[in-house]
Amino acid sequence: MSQNNPPFEIHVHGDVRLRDDVDYTHIEEALRPLWKYVGAPSLIDASASAYEEEPGIRFDPQEHLLQMCWTIEGDSDFRLAIEEACMGLNEIAASGAAIEVSFYDLDYDEEEASPDTEARDDFVMCFVGPTPAAIMQVQRDLLVQDVVQLMERHFDASELGGVIEAIDRLFASRFDAMVSSLQLGRPPRGSAPGGGHGGPRKPRHLH
Repeated sequence: MSQNNPPFEIHVHGDVRLRDDVDYTHIEEALRPLWKYVGAPSLIDASASAYEEEPGIRFDPQEHLLQMCWTIEGDSDFRLAIEEACMGLNEIAASGAAIEVSFYDLDYDEEEASPDTEARDDFVMCFVGPTPAAIMQVQRDLLVQDVVQLMERHFDASELGGVIEAIDRLFASRFDAMVSSLQLGRPPRGSAPGGGHGGPRKPRHLH
């Protein structure tokens, strides 16, 4: 962590299904960038959230599921830590998954701030998976969900088949381009940005 007075409250949320042969030792190694970021000696020491009502970071061995609903304080350099952690999760994930990372400006007071002042809140959507295809499938599903929810305000769901087909064609083209450029031989990047600054401040979500 880069500062004694971290400017952000950071919330990490997502579930990642893991391979059957994965145990807690593998998870601890994959998430090393996260527990090192908070200065903890191990994952178990870092797994508790800043909020008691959140489960933090936990592993369900029966379901082979890594569950994260974890809040800490930190800086924008947390982006590097979560990206490195996602690279580690790629190695042990059984299927594609999305991880939400929300940054909330601790110095911003919505009641006292002037009208022309905006919070430095930010949001990043990260994706992990055993293969690039698995990651793209999650990205595709989330995009379809967002587009359908938006367009259902104006159109019936039965009218949106063509839109979904167009999205599928875009992802198919991206995958074909990746294959032709031999990107499949490289480790897939674990994160992709989503959202950004601007607009009304979103409430910190609890799950």
